Amino acid sequence: MKKVLIVIDMQNDFVTGALANKDALAIVESVAQMVANFDGDVIATRDTHGADYLNTTEGKLLPVEHCIAGSDGWQIVDKIKTEIDKKGGIVIDKPTFGYKDWQLDGYDVAEIVGTCTDICVVSNALILKALYPDMQVVVHGSLCAGLTPQKHAHALDVMASCQCKVI
Repeated sequence: MKKVLIVIDMQNDFVTGALANKDALAIVESVAQMVANFDGDVIATRDTHGADYLNTTEGKLLPVEHCIAGSDGWQIVDKIKTEIDKKGGIVIDKPTFGYKDWQLDGYDVAEIVGTCTDICVVSNALILKALYPDMQVVVHGSLCAGLTPQKHAHALDVMASCQCKVI
């Protein structure tokens, strides 16, 4: 069985930076352990914006500069990035919530961890289900962090309704 672990947006700006979230900080160690112990390929996504972020639709609706390409906030948290590198994992830059160019033909299972559950995690889980309806998409709820506990729980419910396995 061919598996891939997808680590969504575990970047400094979401953990300790511009959009810091105590729940995201709380899962760093466990996500790093998951990467280290995972028996399969590892892909991380990186929310990526340009200097013109505040002029974009997202920037107008969320006027907080974050994950600007090349900045410290854009980098994946060191502890997690170290484990990704040890596993020979790759990092994909994505300019919006969901990544539409997944190339996962041949995978049986995609396991997902990361932040924010209610924005980028749910977006990518549902994109994967749409692109690969027969691939099992597993979301590790305890290794994801939402903007609020309520939004986190609602996003997990939505993913379960769309036939993602939420554990």
